[in-house]
Amino acid sequence: MRGGRKLEKLLIQCITENQDSAYRLAYSYVRNKEDALDIVQDAIHKAFLSVEKLKQTGSLKSWFFRIIVTTSLDLIRKQKKVQVMDDENLEFILPGSHDHYPNLDLAQSLDDLPDKYRIIIILRFFEDMKIDEIAEVLHENVSTVKTRLYQGLQRLRVNLSEEDQEEAQR
Repeated sequence: MRGGRKLEKLLIQCITENQDSAYRLAYSYVRNKEDALDIVQDAIHKAFLSVEKLKQTGSLKSWFFRIIVTTSLDLIRKQKKVQVMDDENLEFILPGSHDHYPNLDLAQSLDDLPDKYRIIIILRFFEDMKIDEIAEVLHENVSTVKTRLYQGLQRLRVNLSEEDQEEAQR
């Protein structure tokens, strides 16, 4: 039982240190404040129920983030609806994006990307996760993550340059 208590303490520490990242990850899937909060709460509950099964504590963060991802996907499957991101929520997930890029709508271009690219870009650049960590969280192999990251960045670049051209024509 002592091992269980130690694991629970480590899990509490992991959740506390990564609560903002966990919320942003959930939010990047559902794009809705209330749903993202529900996902995090549900994922925390699931994590505590299954923490005893965890073999390596070194991958606790990746394990917890994987629960966030699967919980997010479960909710999306249940709801099967598309959510529009409003400015207040956009500012939360991409703080200061409007200040730094007044002529480019980075947030909108990111939002227009298919999930498989957007999630990887968010994890890599906004959550500062390494490629192998992202692979672990998403249950993908490293080469798939690298390919999708590259393709997502290419699409983002194209979207942004198209917006730039449209802006120049006005």
